[in-house]
Amino acid sequence: MARRLPVLDAARGEAVEIRIANESIRAFGNESIAAAALASGTRVLSRSLKYHRPRTFFCLEGHCSGCLVRLGGVPNLRACQAPCTAGAEIEGQNAFPSAEVDLLGAVDFLFSRGLDHHTLMTGSSVLNKLANKVVRQLSGLGRLPQSPVSASELPEVAERAVDVCVIGGGPAGLAAAIAAAQRGKRTLLVDDQLRPGGSLRADPRSGRDRAETTWAAAIDAGVEVLARSTAIGFFPEDDGGVLAISSPERLYRVHARAWIWATGGYAVNLPFQENDRPGVIAARAVGRLLVEHGILAGDKVCIVEVPQVARDAEALAAALDHAGAEVVRVALADTLGARGRSWVNGVDTKKGRVDCDLVAVAAIPSPASEGARQQGCKVTLDPDAGGFRIVVDEAGQTSTANVWACGDVTGYMGPARAATDGARVGANVAASLGG
Repeated sequence: MARRLPVLDAARGEAVEIRIANESIRAFGNESIAAAALASGTRVLSRSLKYHRPRTFFCLEGHCSGCLVRLGGVPNLRACQAPCTAGAEIEGQNAFPSAEVDLLGAVDFLFSRGLDHHTLMTGSSVLNKLANKVVRQLSGLGRLPQSPVSASELPEVAERAVDVCVIGGGPAGLAAAIAAAQRGKRTLLVDDQLRPGGSLRADPRSGRDRAETTWAAAIDAGVEVLARSTAIGFFPEDDGGVLAISSPERLYRVHARAWIWATGGYAVNLPFQENDRPGVIAARAVGRLLVEHGILAGDKVCIVEVPQVARDAEALAAALDHAGAEVVRVALADTLGARGRSWVNGVDTKKGRVDCDLVAVAAIPSPASEGARQQGCKVTLDPDAGGFRIVVDEAGQTSTANVWACGDVTGYMGPARAATDGARVGANVAASLGG
């Protein structure tokens, strides 16, 4: 069972009460709803689109759909990116009567070999239309908001013109922004997480303090930081190129002389049977719970890993062991599948079964290169890098003029090397812009 550790009590923020599925739980202001839910014993947050399989978060970074919930009457919000506020009302989705106990989950048993609703009851056109209507009612992602959004509630649009815009606030992005700002460049840093820091907030070798001090150093250097803000698209036809940024308060149109993509990589799953069961979680998410939130996600943890991230897995295993968990590391090549339904309870391996209440998947992060590709940057498929990495030269410049990249988005490096790479590229960008 997950539990809060006293080591981070002072950093949790003010205690608040939130409601999940009509039950009151104790949470803290600096926790995400997903973290608070897990710590309180609420494991299943939603159900899958078609088969109503139980779902919870996987990445804890807002990049998967495992923790979509209805918050304050608004559907499809990611619980891992929503801070806990007093009185927040959270409901599960795609379930009846609740996400924890969903009668519609019978679909998964009745159609264990799969269901193609297009060919359901095709012997009769009337029955086929009826079957399709029922299937569509039972699937989908949530319900529409309770009240429509009026024109007066639409976010305002703000303009920003800077020398350097850094997209991504992990170790590489923070280091690049600091380097550019220290050399006199007007620098904007955009990060989609609750607090900048990226993988620093999931790495037990650096700890939470490293993320906080680096973030503070960026602000001290004069970097303008937009947290909880997402780069939603680059539009080359608008005024020489505009990056649209969506933040909780407004929409930004950003113009920059130079762009640095430091978007890191996505946590990905590994291929083994039943890998979609709740309790199969990215190793980086397990680390984030421990390092950022002081939450031990399980008492018996099985780490399924690939060789390329063995050092990261070793560091996580040591931290979990120090926190009081029993840890077993298993190579992907020896992993057959996970066991359990509403929550994982074991892993079958070639050497036998491993009993556990959490599976941490340690895989190579997949480079988040989509934004740079919108700007025309060349990418290449590199299995050792985890996917399509951005191609850069020795200075960190991409194939597109005035567009640069650093850190894991150019190939997996890990937090320490990514920070070094970011500082180098940030300095190169500042030099390219001149005095």
